[in-house]
Amino acid sequence: MGKEFRGTVTGHPDFDGNADAEALFNAMKGFGSDKESILDLITSRNNAQRQEIRASYKSLYGKDLIDDLKYELTGKFERLIIALMRPPAYHDAKEMKDAVKGAGTNEKCLIEILASRTNEQVHALTEAYKDAYDRDLEESVVGDTSGHFKKMLVVLLQGTREDDEVVYEDLVEEDAQHLYSAGEEQWGTDEAKFIMLLGNRSVNHLRLVFDEYQKIAEKSIEESLRSELSGDFETLMLAVVQCIRSVPMFFARRLYKSMKGLGTADDTLIRIMVSRAEIDMLDIRECFRLRYEKSLYNMIQDDTSGEYKRTLLKLCGGDDDLAGEFFPEAAQIAYKMWEISAMTKITPRGTVRPASDFDPSSDAQDLRKAMKGFGTDEDIIIDIVSQRSNEQRQEIRQVFKSLLGRDLMADLKSELSKNLCRLVMALMMTPPEFDAKMMKKAMEGAGTDEHALIEILVTRSNEEIHAMCAAYQEAYKKSLEDAITSDTSGLFCRILVSLVQGAREEGPADMDRVEEDAQALADACNDDSSEMEVKFMTILCTRSFGHLRRVFQEFVRCSNKDIEQIIKKEMSGDVKNVMFAIVRSVKNQPSYFADRLYKAMKGLGTDDRALIRIMVSRCEIDLFNIRKEFKETHDASLHEFIQGDTTGDYRKTLLLLCGGED
Repeated sequence: MGKEFRGTVTGHPDFDGNADAEALFNAMKGFGSDKESILDLITSRNNAQRQEIRASYKSLYGKDLIDDLKYELTGKFERLIIALMRPPAYHDAKEMKDAVKGAGTNEKCLIEILASRTNEQVHALTEAYKDAYDRDLEESVVGDTSGHFKKMLVVLLQGTREDDEVVYEDLVEEDAQHLYSAGEEQWGTDEAKFIMLLGNRSVNHLRLVFDEYQKIAEKSIEESLRSELSGDFETLMLAVVQCIRSVPMFFARRLYKSMKGLGTADDTLIRIMVSRAEIDMLDIRECFRLRYEKSLYNMIQDDTSGEYKRTLLKLCGGDDDLAGEFFPEAAQIAYKMWEISAMTKITPRGTVRPASDFDPSSDAQDLRKAMKGFGTDEDIIIDIVSQRSNEQRQEIRQVFKSLLGRDLMADLKSELSKNLCRLVMALMMTPPEFDAKMMKKAMEGAGTDEHALIEILVTRSNEEIHAMCAAYQEAYKKSLEDAITSDTSGLFCRILVSLVQGAREEGPADMDRVEEDAQALADACNDDSSEMEVKFMTILCTRSFGHLRRVFQEFVRCSNKDIEQIIKKEMSGDVKNVMFAIVRSVKNQPSYFADRLYKAMKGLGTDDRALIRIMVSRCEIDLFNIRKEFKETHDASLHEFIQGDTTGDYRKTLLLLCGGED
């Protein structure tokens, strides 16, 4: 039985190559061209039919259709239409040629094409490249790349990956152990072993190997690659792994990165939309919706314009934002994502560590000198405060008072100003004091910063919540619960009150209750919205994160839906935001914080309060992990974002907390 067609562009049922050639000729005849007719015709024919139209056009008019289209059309619309008119292998060949010609190399294009194509597609590509440019593709790639990156590209260019049905069950555990031994288990990395296994074993075999690797290493293969490799080689190997797991999800990520932020990577957008329209665009659309809580259709609509937009939307084929259930491919991916989340043991890693030769008396005296007399030596203050652990800073505070009879916090406040002052003061507080202060700030004044309340209460452990509540009572002579109750209302208030109890269950999943909880959530989806939200609250606010990972995985099986999509579709306002934050934190807390940091800095203006809050509260816990997630999701380092979005001593301090460039 053949595989179900998952593309969005199909052959026209009443196809007539001569009639279409004549219609295109008429659309380009005279002054100007009828772009609407051109795009409507070309997007409603599959590639094989377009090649027939091209042949008919030459027979009828003695001219090359592509040449005429180039003459009549302009800009991105022209590039898109011309790409659609090329045979797939020749389109890939043109993209590869453009990637290696000129002064620089477009490594991302090389990676995308070679990591995602089947053996058959790779062979067709190399033949088309030879035919079009009279040169071997391997020669071009070898001449333009180097090192392990070059070696892996050459392996992929052979198109010799074993067929999907080839699985060596007796070698699965051995291969997983080889990968572990080549990286995590030794000093340095045996890149050749990674290249050999990831470049040749079948997709189905490697999926089993990755599952086995997870058990051995207690982390995903992706995490290991990020920690063991670097540069273009790391990017290539991650792309290969992502394509082994799911080619549609790989392309969903690439499409998102091509359109998010300022500007659009149109070459990437065109290449993917053209190359996948007749293969798996339906699955890519669903993976896009699953991962980014927005349909591909709407993102294209928001990010492009004119005939270019119309053509892309025709290739996309429909809007999925109103869809509730998954296509089979996306359901399997959602289930697998939660399974990986449940199995992965993330080792939190901060960026600020205790100073090795710590002398609190010396630090206290240096800080006093930096603030004494005319002017302030901010560099000394920044270097000391940002390169000591919080415990060491508390010692400095005590010694400053006992040696000099002065309050360090008061002195810093009088000497520093604006965001630098806020950041340094935040670093000098204990974590519970700082959390209490942030909760107070979120509720004072005319408006409430609900996002801050949600972020803090969702991500803190029971112990951290209890310490914060005690610090709040001490500082403001009022219970935090009372403050929340007077400043919020309705079910949102009830959810925050539930979280502020710090009574979430701890430990691994209770497998006896997993199916029961998942079914309860699935059944609640059929209730009216208020009853559904209450049922979600009773489970999401009380169960351990380890338990919820298994519940959300089982929920996909029970309902053929993803918990994130249900929350987005069925809930609204602050209730939706807090539920969504819980799910995101359960799935991957560093990724949740990376997204919060991105939102704090993207666009016009910076949310400095959120930026300070996260950088200070996570720098000794998991800021290194957050940095890695930031780079993976947003294709730019946290260091770059901070550098471009802040200035002066404030920026210098944030970069020291960030701890490095990725």
